[in-house]
Amino acid sequence: MEELSIPGTPGIGNVPRSTRAEVGAPGKNKVSLAARRRALYYARQGSIRVTEVKDLAGFAALEREWNDLVARTDDQVFYRHEFVACWLRHFAPESRLRILTGRDLEGRLVAVLPLRATWGRQYGLPARQLLSLTNKHSCRFDLLAEDPKRAGKAFLLHLLKDTSWDMLRLADVPEGGAAFAMMGAASKAGLPCGTWESARSPYLMLPGTVDAWQRERGRNAKPLRRRRRRLEERGRVTLERVTGGERLTDRLEEGFALERSGWKAQRGTAIAQSEKRLAFYTDLARTASKAGWLGLYSLRLEKRAIAFQYGLEYGGRYLAMKPGYDESLSEVSPGQLLTEGLIQDCIGRGLTELDLLGDEAPFKREWTETVRPHHWLFIYRATLRGRALYQAKFRWVPVAKRMVGKWVRRR
Repeated sequence: MEELSIPGTPGIGNVPRSTRAEVGAPGKNKVSLAARRRALYYARQGSIRVTEVKDLAGFAALEREWNDLVARTDDQVFYRHEFVACWLRHFAPESRLRILTGRDLEGRLVAVLPLRATWGRQYGLPARQLLSLTNKHSCRFDLLAEDPKRAGKAFLLHLLKDTSWDMLRLADVPEGGAAFAMMGAASKAGLPCGTWESARSPYLMLPGTVDAWQRERGRNAKPLRRRRRRLEERGRVTLERVTGGERLTDRLEEGFALERSGWKAQRGTAIAQSEKRLAFYTDLARTASKAGWLGLYSLRLEKRAIAFQYGLEYGGRYLAMKPGYDESLSEVSPGQLLTEGLIQDCIGRGLTELDLLGDEAPFKREWTETVRPHHWLFIYRATLRGRALYQAKFRWVPVAKRMVGKWVRRR
């Protein structure tokens, strides 16, 4: 399918008065044929001019406008230019960038969808893919747009004029995010599309005072108090927060070593087990420190760190990205004791939310039952290959899994 039928697309009557002369409305000004075509093109796309940025220099030049757009739309640290730039430097420096930008008739940046083009396979089928700039360490992703419906339609129309891709995948979009408007446009256009829930991220809304939070916890706080007393029998217990300065390097090295000492090392997921991961989290910490977003917590027994939390603080939220703890002290739950102190510190400094990120886990459910679902969004071209990829993802594989599940239960 090469064209997208968009219901309600602005026509000549909806073009701003200042533009009507360019599209042939009666007026004194005479304009070129090229200007008329440009105006009609903008009108078909909802008055949004779509262009692509395909190199790092062009991406860097967008920083101020990009961050202004984030501030006007969904102001989250994972969407800011600095975070995306850090991710690109360490996880995809050689990517074939296709960053879609949308500007209004005055030239203001009103929408951004950062993508990269790659070749891969989906369930063994070859696929030319357009992917969001994401992986397990990017946490959250979304379309940035003042008007998501209009931007989603304009970006989709732009992409459908290009036959070099088979599938578009946007990962870890929060439920209700702006990118769902693009899914809506694809569905209305008859394109094969679907969603897959990737994570249910727990989060805790913080009350105004520590006393109010402790009252909410009630009896649930007693087991942790007993563990704290047992830990205090071994020495002085303190909580430390580092946001930068001379101790930053030492605290990062200490925290990464602690994270690597436990079960994450066995699974190969510890930060220090990968040069890319280590470089990313070190670079991000320094970038965040300069911007005032960094929050590294450690629970210390005497002078020794026994639990560590790497996180960012932004917009009244603490975003807990990477925890670690000394598993030799698991009987006193040092990680949970750190989280308790972290929550109290955040409340005392006026923060309103603790976002535990990632997927649900037993240690997270001890603090909250409230979750924020995230989804992967898939849009396929209406071609033979595109439809085959869609069928494999949303028909054949789910049916096969159900059949295997029934067979296993019957045994």
